[in-house]
Amino acid sequence: MKLPFHSMKDYFFVKKRTLVILLVLVAAGVALYYVLTHEDKPKKEVALVRTMPVEQRDVNIYGEYVGRIRAQQFVEVHARVEGYLERMTFEEGTFVKKGQVLFVIDPRQYQAKADKAKAQLKKDQAQERKAKHDLERIRPLYEQNAASQLDLDNAVAAYESAQAAVGMSRADLDQALMELDYTVVRSPISGNISERLVDLGTLVGAGGKSKLATVVKSDTVLVDFSMTALDYLKSKERNVNLGQKVENRSWQPFITITLADGTEYPYQGLVDFAEPQVDPRTGTFSVRAEMPNPQHTLLPGQFTQVRLLLDVREQAVAVPMKAVVMEKGGAYIYVARRDSTAEKRFIELGPQQENTVVVERGLAAGERIVVEGQHKLTPGMAIAEGALPAEKKEQNDQATKN
Repeated sequence: MKLPFHSMKDYFFVKKRTLVILLVLVAAGVALYYVLTHEDKPKKEVALVRTMPVEQRDVNIYGEYVGRIRAQQFVEVHARVEGYLERMTFEEGTFVKKGQVLFVIDPRQYQAKADKAKAQLKKDQAQERKAKHDLERIRPLYEQNAASQLDLDNAVAAYESAQAAVGMSRADLDQALMELDYTVVRSPISGNISERLVDLGTLVGAGGKSKLATVVKSDTVLVDFSMTALDYLKSKERNVNLGQKVENRSWQPFITITLADGTEYPYQGLVDFAEPQVDPRTGTFSVRAEMPNPQHTLLPGQFTQVRLLLDVREQAVAVPMKAVVMEKGGAYIYVARRDSTAEKRFIELGPQQENTVVVERGLAAGERIVVEGQHKLTPGMAIAEGALPAEKKEQNDQATKN
């Protein structure tokens, strides 16, 4: 058989060239397959966020008002009789007890009046005894027809007149002794007393014309503030009658106040009175709360910030306000799904308290919501928990300082 080649040398040359071509084609195929199978695919965008679980808890709803402290009792001490102020027996600004002697008015004229009334009473009592003895002598004589009816009538009239005179003298003595007692001015209540308002030696008068000092009882103080009619309606929705304590309710409308230095007063006060009508000029009504003041920290007349517990939402769904996004269509929040994607969820908001807002509808306990990083999210975007750019910068700055 004749080969299609001039020689064996040509045959091996062609066979070698064919083998090289095949190897080149195989290598090219392998390279093409590698390129096709290992080509970089576009990476899916993942947003770093912070999430938190939704929980149910009791949320206290407060109202804030401007209040004024008032003493529970504020009594003016007046002179009840006229005379010269002789002594002062207290230190100004100190605590005085009920019945403690505060001032002494010159008692001499009232002592003389009382002595005169006492002497007059003794005189009238002597006349009464004589008239009684005369009547006792006349009556048996009249029964024996030894004395006339006129004699008996005169004896009875004299005795009754003597009795009346004794009654008048006794009343005059009581009044004189009362006026004598009024020369010693005592504290009507226990509390802190002011400075004296008159000097010693001053002629003071009766009838409330001369105010000597004031006594303030401030172990317990009253806090007055005004509420709007809208607050009243909201409290009625929860069956809360301000000023009336309800024993079967788990909470009461108490108040807390803020002191001038910004600290919160450690005691709570309970609302014990609410005005039954609204002031048409301001649209508000007056409310009063009673608050303990054992250390006399609160001074009557000072203004303070009042927080009143208006409502308690039991087991409410509450979220941080920073997690809520507001737009024209309403409020929405991003919910982290189980597949690590973001869901845009419209919600219905309830009352807001400080940095927390109650969600009436749209969220359930146990779901996770995005609280930071939601501004860069779109519905369906992949999310992951991680340090946000601002936090990374803060961490880097802290590391640099260290």
